[in-house]
Amino acid sequence: MNELMRSMPSPTLPGLRLPPGPHAHRGWLFKWTNYLKGYQRRWFVLSSDGLLSYYRTQAEMAHTCRGTIPMATAHIEVGDTCHLVVTSGGRSYHLKSTSDAECQRWASALQQAKASGSQMMQHSDDSGDEGPPALDGRALTAGVLKTLASKLDDLSTCNELIGKHGAALQRSLSELEDPRGATDGTDRLKAVNERATLFRITSNAAINACRDFLDVAETHSRRWQRALQYEREQRHHLEETLEQLAKQHNSLERAWREKPHTGVERTPEGEASDENEEAEFFDAMEDTPAFITVTASNHTQHKRSTSNQSMMSGGRPNDWTHNENDSSGPNLMQQRRARRSRIPDKPNYSLNLWSIMKNCIGKELSKIPMPIPYGPNLMQQRRARRSRIPDKPNYSLNPWSIMKNCIGKELSKIPMPVNFNEPLSMLQRLTEDLEYSELLDRAARCDSTLEQMCLVAAFSVSSYSTTVHRTAKPFNPLLGETYELDRLDEYGYRSVSEQVSHHPPAAAHHVSSERGWTLWQDIAIDSKFRGKYISVMPLGCIHLEFHSSGHHYVWSKVTSTVHNIIVGKLWIDQSGDIEIVNTSTKDSCHLKFSPYSYFSRDAPRKVTGVVQDQEGSAHYILSGTWDDKMESAKIVDSSPGGGGSEGKQKTVYQTLPAKLLWKKYPLPDNAENMHFFSSLALTLNEPEDGVAPTDSRLRPDQQLMEAGLWDEANIQKQRLEERQRLERKKREAQASEALEDGQDIEGYHPQWFEKRTNEATGERTYVYRGGYWEAKERQDWTQCPEIF
Repeated sequence: MNELMRSMPSPTLPGLRLPPGPHAHRGWLFKWTNYLKGYQRRWFVLSSDGLLSYYRTQAEMAHTCRGTIPMATAHIEVGDTCHLVVTSGGRSYHLKSTSDAECQRWASALQQAKASGSQMMQHSDDSGDEGPPALDGRALTAGVLKTLASKLDDLSTCNELIGKHGAALQRSLSELEDPRGATDGTDRLKAVNERATLFRITSNAAINACRDFLDVAETHSRRWQRALQYEREQRHHLEETLEQLAKQHNSLERAWREKPHTGVERTPEGEASDENEEAEFFDAMEDTPAFITVTASNHTQHKRSTSNQSMMSGGRPNDWTHNENDSSGPNLMQQRRARRSRIPDKPNYSLNLWSIMKNCIGKELSKIPMPIPYGPNLMQQRRARRSRIPDKPNYSLNPWSIMKNCIGKELSKIPMPVNFNEPLSMLQRLTEDLEYSELLDRAARCDSTLEQMCLVAAFSVSSYSTTVHRTAKPFNPLLGETYELDRLDEYGYRSVSEQVSHHPPAAAHHVSSERGWTLWQDIAIDSKFRGKYISVMPLGCIHLEFHSSGHHYVWSKVTSTVHNIIVGKLWIDQSGDIEIVNTSTKDSCHLKFSPYSYFSRDAPRKVTGVVQDQEGSAHYILSGTWDDKMESAKIVDSSPGGGGSEGKQKTVYQTLPAKLLWKKYPLPDNAENMHFFSSLALTLNEPEDGVAPTDSRLRPDQQLMEAGLWDEANIQKQRLEERQRLERKKREAQASEALEDGQDIEGYHPQWFEKRTNEATGERTYVYRGGYWEAKERQDWTQCPEIF
């Protein structure tokens, strides 16, 4: 019992000091931190006295220990793919090594440390982790132990007596059953009764001794549990305090390093602090990019400033490349925040009414030019767009009600309820790609094709930022359905899209901007259900042309995956590659959307890319996430690096400090109750005067769903789908009759788009034929079909 009490956990915190004694094993392991950062590289040290400590870097061994695990009381589990799980004190540590051999070495070392620690705890009650208990506590514990030892002696005595009397009783019973002893049966029966009585008395004594022992043990066990719980809470509090102090220490160090010092040059080592933990290691297991970036020092930037000037936009400074070689200046976000605080004073011009009246003679009132003092403010001219829609109702989805309506129907005729939808059509989702159209406005002003490529790449990534919380599917547009978005006054562009095919579903989209660019796309959707998730693969290309330079860019979209279709919370991921090509100059940009992985050390939703010229030389590195921001870093030098995973050689790029290209706008207030719509998405169903009768805004089931009337929306949705099926059967019947009569079969022709052969790709795609905005100006929609 003494050994049992000595083996109880110590109330002190071993993580507050370095492990004493020589080190039994040490090395790098990846430790799981949280869902945001994933696995992080840590330096682990296993001491000879059975303590496993870990640090952020080897240099921290001298002053800061991030945590200590006593191996004597730990449970060690070896998992698959180089994983270890160490459980101690109710907390599990998930560790990962770079190879199976390294994992086995660590497992052997930890098991040996666990065995050694257990032996030390059994033979010593004064380990390096235990402090001397209080005198009154030790005396109380000694008294309790003495009582328990006495009870144990009583139990031992009862056990011996039970064994002795039980054996005697067994012998008496055997003799009683022997037929040869029938003459003295009465004596033998008497002996059996006596021995049975002794056995019963001894058993009762043993039961009472057990009850006394349990009473004493339970009484003091509760006190010990409370004391142990108190010590654990104290330890947890100390760990939190220590972690907070470590964070404050790192913050102070960073603030000191970032503060300019007179006559002291910041070294690259000072830049590469533990602020960016990802830069401390290379991924040896996942499919990483084939390059590594290293930020250039001030000296290198100054040495290459002459060559960098040649890459600027014709030597003319602009907002994209301004102060690029000055790493000591403020970053782009700081530049953006430094807004002007005043404008020039209003001039004291007198208004000459005679000069106005002289210009009005013989003119219509609407054509009289008004001077600026009488003209309306530009912001007053702009229409105030809506900033909210009705809250999404909290309707539960009953699968049985869906299955009940499916009995006896073909799969293509099963109506899906609007519970799975959001109150926008696929045409409107395509229009949402223009959320960050200012990126293309900036790209149109760029003289450098490589800078222009960076902005086009950022625009292609920004179109996915609105999908991070949007797991509901948009409405499938009806054949001939259109959608227009006129933002000529606010952002200088007008957009029109049309559903050009129903089987397979395909949409065409055209955007023209007064700020120097035109964008068009022909996208078909292919989806596959794979059990636990659905993959949505957009087919087709996006084209972008800048008016002044004639540069023509082409790229495609990546695969969208909706997870947890059957069980769990729905979440969406984007994965795949995008190849952006400037068909005019042959410049290219390869973007990689990394799929989310539970065991990945990369940031979730990570996007990386390289911008190359027509010779294949890299000029910019792009990095960021598709749901937050994208940055670009100009390459100043490159060199071959070490081998990566699967024997691939990585190129090390030396870059200038990264520049922010794009940053996601924050969602509106109460967005979680408005389908997580962005500011642009909230305005897409806003009523507009004079739109085509086929516009998505006028679709009744979509309007009812946005208003929260989902039952009525389901009725309208079923009516529209049935009407579309009848129209399709009618066209098929007409085609069959024409075929029987030997006439040419004319398929469906969209109203505003037509198929042409693309000169850049050689593919036949739908392009805008024109006429929509002219028809809107005349309000002549006689050629539009009645689909609603």
